[in-house]
Amino acid sequence: MTEFIPANSLFIPLPSPFPMKRGGELIDARMAYETWGSLNADASNAILILTGLSPNAHAAANGGNPETGWWEAMLGPGKAIDTDRWFVICVNSLGSCKGSTGPASINPVTNETYCLDFPELSIEDGANAAFEVVKALGISQLACVIGNSMGGMTALAFLLLHPGYARSHINVSGSARALPFSIAIRSLQREAIRLDPQWNLGHYTEQQYPENGMRMARKLGVVTYRSAMEWDGRFGRVRFDSECFDDDPFGLEFEVERYLEGHARRFVHKFDPNCYLYLSRSMDWFDAAEYGQGDVMRALASIQLEKALSIGVHTDILFPLQQQEQIAEGLRAGGCEAEFAPLPSPQGHDAFLVDIERFSPTIAGFLAKL
Repeated sequence: MTEFIPANSLFIPLPSPFPMKRGGELIDARMAYETWGSLNADASNAILILTGLSPNAHAAANGGNPETGWWEAMLGPGKAIDTDRWFVICVNSLGSCKGSTGPASINPVTNETYCLDFPELSIEDGANAAFEVVKALGISQLACVIGNSMGGMTALAFLLLHPGYARSHINVSGSARALPFSIAIRSLQREAIRLDPQWNLGHYTEQQYPENGMRMARKLGVVTYRSAMEWDGRFGRVRFDSECFDDDPFGLEFEVERYLEGHARRFVHKFDPNCYLYLSRSMDWFDAAEYGQGDVMRALASIQLEKALSIGVHTDILFPLQQQEQIAEGLRAGGCEAEFAPLPSPQGHDAFLVDIERFSPTIAGFLAKL
């Protein structure tokens, strides 16, 4: 049970107690965040970035931390999200292990790690926690809220729960609800972790750690983050050199297997398993239809925005393109000037992280019109 907090992270305490949607509350909880650029005199140039499951708040290098961030190519002076113009805030998700309070944090009531005593976590809890950060920074309305992947869900929850608090929205490979395929994949990932004997009902240690469960969960995830087209073009059927074989007759043989193994091993000890379980399940539970009398489109149409952009790629199997189209159509039905941008990237769900040549001009063009 470990937290992985970036250097020079900033923190804002949440109201205590902080009520959770599905019951329970957090005492003395906090949110980690980072900022770029300068807030103007009337605080009208603020952009909030909400992340996917695993990133921290360090989206790009800044004065407090010069290390390369997870969205470095997109954020900075003169880039698509131009910090010469915008004051940008990125928060680490509530429930994560990278600075914000989560299952790997110490429960101040018991002085022990929360583990599975952490309250049930919803996407809405993350949205409300992000709202508290923005409010604490003295911002009464955001110019834009940007959400990637899980963050796209969090952004929609933010907009539904706090009407009028943002003038515009960019939804990047997100969705208004989880589809059966993505629920099934995440269920298998969680099962892999929970079936690892070392998980021990969430009470593992660094010495007895559910490494195999985390490896399998990450491999399943990575397979869905990219597309079959990319796997084929990148690896084909290339095999290892003969000296790479080991004594296992069913061991790794193809380059794509070695890639997945290496990727998984790098991730395993950099993300807390219980946090993974909580955040994963929060995505399955989210359904914007709760805010539209059971109708997703009605819920989206109720969101108060001036402009919006919904971006996705044709090869995304985890958050399929029709989900981004649905967001644009629903927002448009409510009077928002909403654009839908289907991009022909071969790189699947992770395209927004790697296919900067396609995503950057699309996002830059939208922000230029604000």
